Amino acid sequence: MKKILVTGAKGQLGSELQVLAPNYPQFEWVFTDKEELDLCDLGHLETELAVINPQIIINCAAHTAVDRAELEFELSDVLNHQAVVVLAQWSHANDCKFIHVSTDYVFDGTAATALTETADPNPINVYGVTKLAGEKSCLQENPNAIIIRTSWVYSRFGNNFVKTMSRLMQERDSLNVVNDQIGSPTYAADLAQAIMSIMIHTHWQAGIYNFSNEGEISWYQFALAIKEIGGFDCEISGIPSSAYPTPARRPQYSLLDKSKIKNSFGVVVPDYKVSLMKCMGLL
Repeated sequence: MKKILVTGAKGQLGSELQVLAPNYPQFEWVFTDKEELDLCDLGHLETELAVINPQIIINCAAHTAVDRAELEFELSDVLNHQAVVVLAQWSHANDCKFIHVSTDYVFDGTAATALTETADPNPINVYGVTKLAGEKSCLQENPNAIIIRTSWVYSRFGNNFVKTMSRLMQERDSLNVVNDQIGSPTYAADLAQAIMSIMIHTHWQAGIYNFSNEGEISWYQFALAIKEIGGFDCEISGIPSSAYPTPARRPQYSLLDKSKIKNSFGVVVPDYKVSLMKCMGLL
């Protein structure tokens, strides 16, 4: 029985993997968060990995607080880059398969069509810079690794846009939401299922893959969908990013092309609205 180590198990994706795990009894699951496996403790990380001795590592851990990362470069670099180096090195040396989760924020947002895995990355914030460094080190240290880039992640767990909007729409009469950042949301449960599909596929095909839900929308349109599905009575207005300045710049366009992951592993990519309805308990 193959043992699977999941890091960042209390995050949105890690939590959704824990929900799915009982459906895959052919695997032995080890779910860790920073209390059980501190990825920032680089000096002891290899020893801890040897004790667990997994055959597959799914790295869901990251410093994802995009605005805080602007002031916390060192922490971001340790979690998003340096820890990935150790995980990739150990997995490569120990014949362990490695799946590492990355982000659309490795791009600068200047594209006009859906980004493929071969598009040139050019991050515009600390989070993106450190995640790209992690990607490069991952493939350098373990050429057999799989990297999955995703975007706008939300779920039933943790803090995210869907939960925040649902709460605010019940508390306020009106909201302003950015309307000039374009991409597609990712329901973490769908990403978790895509990872399962990769693990049980007959052929392991290393490389970078994109995954998000289907649809090309702005955050404003996403908020309108949340309002519609939730039946909230709140006026939503679209505003430009310039009217809502944040410490970290965001890519204005980061829609991901999912053709490769569909064709390589037969991954099903649901429409964003269907997945949003599932997350909000209507399907």
